[in-house]
Amino acid sequence: MDFTFIHAADIHLDSPLRGLEQYEGAPVEQIRNATREAFINLVDAAIENKVAFVIIAGDLYDGDWKDYNTGLFFISQMTRLQKEGIPVILIRGNHDAASQISKELKLPENVKELSVNEPETILLEEFNTAIHGQGFSSRSVMDNLVLQYPIRKDGYLNIGIVHTSATGREGHEHYAPCSLDDLKAKSYDYWALGHIHLREVLSENEPVVLFPGNIQGRHIKETGDKGCTFVHVRDSEIQSIEHHTLDVVRWQVCEVDANGVENTSDLVEKARELLEETFERAEGRFLAVRFRIYGACSIHQELLTQREHFINNIRSLSLEVGQGDIWIEKVKIQTAKTVNIDELRERNTPLASILDYLQLIKVDDEAIASLLAEFKDLHNALPHELKQTERGLDFNNPMLVKERFEEVEDLILHYLTKQEVGAV
Repeated sequence: MDFTFIHAADIHLDSPLRGLEQYEGAPVEQIRNATREAFINLVDAAIENKVAFVIIAGDLYDGDWKDYNTGLFFISQMTRLQKEGIPVILIRGNHDAASQISKELKLPENVKELSVNEPETILLEEFNTAIHGQGFSSRSVMDNLVLQYPIRKDGYLNIGIVHTSATGREGHEHYAPCSLDDLKAKSYDYWALGHIHLREVLSENEPVVLFPGNIQGRHIKETGDKGCTFVHVRDSEIQSIEHHTLDVVRWQVCEVDANGVENTSDLVEKARELLEETFERAEGRFLAVRFRIYGACSIHQELLTQREHFINNIRSLSLEVGQGDIWIEKVKIQTAKTVNIDELRERNTPLASILDYLQLIKVDDEAIASLLAEFKDLHNALPHELKQTERGLDFNNPMLVKERFEEVEDLILHYLTKQEVGAV
């Protein structure tokens, strides 16, 4: 018998995406609705491809519901699958653990949620398939759940479902840890993992083990193509796997190398080329972009002193390229100066003396605090660029100034070198 099933995870329906409002021009509702639209795409894909069943490996929800609408939306989509005779097997993860969801609705008959108390096995006789799994009873599960899973059921295609960090992944809590050897010891044919939001294949065969990633990126740390995995089966053996794209909003980091760039116009043009390529790869999806400008360049100080002007040129560029379908989440300017500070210090000039002083107070907390106390009354007379930096510069906060000292030094150097050149 030939059939296909879908492995999805980390849906995070109605994720609140806190903090979006702080970004000017952020398409808040469009991004917040993206998890629902991506889930509709998942159900559409299941119906259009006449899949045998759908597996959801945890974190269907993002936590307790604000109201019943989240649950009702899920049930409406499950009803669509029920009409097509497509079963859904799911487990709870850390975000939708039994202790996390206070409101409960009766699930349609085609949806089977596996036990949170112990591993449970269900048989889909029509597809000669045994599915084993256990959900989270609480948000923080630190035990290796896999150790208690049953050995394979002979004569069936055996699938294990577990929400796990496996051996640990950066940026994710170390829940339900297990090793690849733990998974292989059960002799299953396929392991449907959840929890890690980046797609990753841990084993390509005997057994196939993978994280499909989440179906929709929710912020800038979840970039690129997001979706589910189609698993093709023939005569109770895994034949192939393929990623299927579902996301409706694509998050992307565009990194522009400013090395050797001599004017901001050329830099903006480099940003344009990269943005056009990225938008084309998004294939019509709404694009949320963070730009990172890096590299040593002669326009480093100019970028700092004209930061707002440059950033708004990038935002203008996004409107031109995307015609409303690109939002610039942030522009991070992380360039470096090409001026040789050591050479400037060796010269017998007033500038050299100032640079030596800056170097000295950079590591002296008391000197910084004393200096800022003197600056307090002069704050309003400082150049606009010194007051307005990417995160703001509070001259009443010595620790913050210390963190930003290199940028402040660059700006001071910019003004002083301009004055030296003008005096020649």
